[in-house]
Amino acid sequence: MQSNIYRLFVYGSLRSGFHNSVYSYISRYFIFDGIGSVPGQLFDMGEYPAAIPCTEDRLITGELYHIAQKEDFDWVMEQLDDYEGLLVEPGGIPLFRREPVNVLFKNSTVIAWMYWYNRSITDEHRIDSGDYVAYKMGIGK
Repeated sequence: MQSNIYRLFVYGSLRSGFHNSVYSYISRYFIFDGIGSVPGQLFDMGEYPAAIPCTEDRLITGELYHIAQKEDFDWVMEQLDDYEGLLVEPGGIPLFRREPVNVLFKNSTVIAWMYWYNRSITDEHRIDSGDYVAYKMGIGK
């Protein structure tokens, strides 16, 4: 993977408002930059959202972070990769994949790592607002 990207974009259960236990890695090792967006669609998978890239005019809202100490980055991302189901047995299909994306942030674009859903979406409900926090609060279903 590219080693010169030290930003992270999270849109689902790892956003600050969910108090996920794995968020402690983000809050301890990353610095919050602000809210940004990425072209794509969100789907409700029950316990978490799934982000799918798309060419339509749709945006996913999320939080943008940058690492506080670059030497911690690889270790922290390994913990997040494990949580996101990237580390699987040989022959297994990872639940998500981590890729660099262009994040729209403060009238510019920055590159950050993001987790895309790595399996098929069939009859899952699309989150039209693109904002998982608002969706869970009952806004923008």
